[in-house]
Amino acid sequence: MVSSQYIHSFLDYLKYEKRYSRHTIVSYETDLLAFFDYLEHNNGAIGLKQINHGQIRSWLAGLREDGIKTKTINRKISTLKSFFKFHIKAGSVETTPMAKIISPKNGSQLPAFVREDDTRRLIKTLSVSSEDWKSLNARILITMFYATGMRLSELLQLKETQLDLGKGQIKVLGKGNKERIIPIPNEIQELVIEYQSQKRKNFAGENEFLLVTEKGKPIYPKYAYTLVNKYLGTVSTLNKKSPHVLRHTFATHLMNNGADLNAVKELLGHSSLASTQVYTHNTIEKLKDIHKKSHPKA
Repeated sequence: MVSSQYIHSFLDYLKYEKRYSRHTIVSYETDLLAFFDYLEHNNGAIGLKQINHGQIRSWLAGLREDGIKTKTINRKISTLKSFFKFHIKAGSVETTPMAKIISPKNGSQLPAFVREDDTRRLIKTLSVSSEDWKSLNARILITMFYATGMRLSELLQLKETQLDLGKGQIKVLGKGNKERIIPIPNEIQELVIEYQSQKRKNFAGENEFLLVTEKGKPIYPKYAYTLVNKYLGTVSTLNKKSPHVLRHTFATHLMNNGADLNAVKELLGHSSLASTQVYTHNTIEKLKDIHKKSHPKA
């Protein structure tokens, strides 16, 4: 099997130079270990320089036969491309076996989002049903996801010091430790102030994170996911009812109401405009619908 030192040196590069998140690094590590396990099982001991595109294609073909989604396969291809590119620079190999590997096309599935009237109804319902701590958490989680477009990890890791209510903005630490500023409307500021006040009354001591559970501990992903899933289920029939759907909803509603694409890109913290352009498809679908209903020749 290829020495684990090659994997470890690459992961150290991602961690210390690229400054990727732990979650992202684990994904890379999982992909690489799966690939090299496959190589060892089918080819025995093999050096890094002996790996060829045929072996990689066989591995990818097996994944497809196992029903692995195209998006996941493309991620694994991206992992291997980055891995060999790093080792060319490090001098471990002279060429990459990925040169002849072509990524399969992803399907054109559009991001799931909640309709505007359903979102308004949900926010209104939450504003009058926050008598206990869990329902108050549901209110602030859903409202802030929708109002800011933050990722789950970004909101759960949001610290009190990142809030500047005087200026009406939040400083968010996103992927790759990139900072961005997100403006927040007055009603969100009022909700945050109310939440902070209740937190001081209910829990002794200080917690650097804004959001806490009924026990005063930082909110964790499953807790947030369960609450969002529960309340989205009251207004939406979408199959997916996750915090990420609210991020999609934030971006889609902005685009549908005329927001500039570059502005949405900055608010979402996307590194590439291509990642944001997917939301223009929903805008185009809305325009088609309006045209069909309104134009005499449609």
